[in-house]
Amino acid sequence: MQKLTFIIFFLGLTSSSQVINVETLRKVTDSAKWTGSVSLDISLIKNKNDIFRIANKAHVQYNDQTNLWLFVNDLNFQKIEGNDLINRGTQHLRYNRKVTDRLKWEAFTQAQYDAISQIDFRGLIGTGPRFKLTKSDNYRFYLGTLIMYEYEKASNVISDRTQNDVRGSAYLSFSMYPTKTISIISTSYYQPKLNAFSDYRFSSNTSLLFEIWKNLAFKTNFNYFFDAVPVSTDIPKTQFELTNGLVYSF
Repeated sequence: MQKLTFIIFFLGLTSSSQVINVETLRKVTDSAKWTGSVSLDISLIKNKNDIFRIANKAHVQYNDQTNLWLFVNDLNFQKIEGNDLINRGTQHLRYNRKVTDRLKWEAFTQAQYDAISQIDFRGLIGTGPRFKLTKSDNYRFYLGTLIMYEYEKASNVISDRTQNDVRGSAYLSFSMYPTKTISIISTSYYQPKLNAFSDYRFSSNTSLLFEIWKNLAFKTNFNYFFDAVPVSTDIPKTQFELTNGLVYSF
């Protein structure tokens, strides 16, 4: 059955992140080829400060059991007293082709910007195999080993700073459904520059979801990101995001 999911509200501690965890967006379905979700949050707060925030997340998936297409759009903007606290966006397109029951071939492309991390534009394109490590429907483990090309242009804060790199992108992912009302999905990525392994990125995303009523669930999501060599020295190497909220599906 096709489902459209609306995130009702999110509260939490937030810092910017730069890696989309597509594992939390893959939908396993027996009948529906098209699935998707969308959320839109707009906040305008007036107290001692003027605070404005807008966040939009959307994804669309097509799956015919042999081919899977997944598109993700993620935009987040927050301003306090005229100063940007968060200003980032990411668009991600991924294709999976089933080779065997245990093996799929992946290809993806991604475009993003992140003003806080001084990234004016970062473009990625990559491909590689994805292995299914278990057969259980309730406990699924996956391993991906991809290679990707990266083009990165820093913001005007750093003049004429561009990079063209080839990176590996290895990930380990698991999806656990211990009961009918609990879901746990986690993915960890390791992305080193192939000609300088000391220049690497590591990220981990974990989502925990409890169904509290039919089609209504409580969700906690933690996203961790580490960049060994950020764009400039004044950008923290470690960033994270913790969010809590309600999710309604139909």
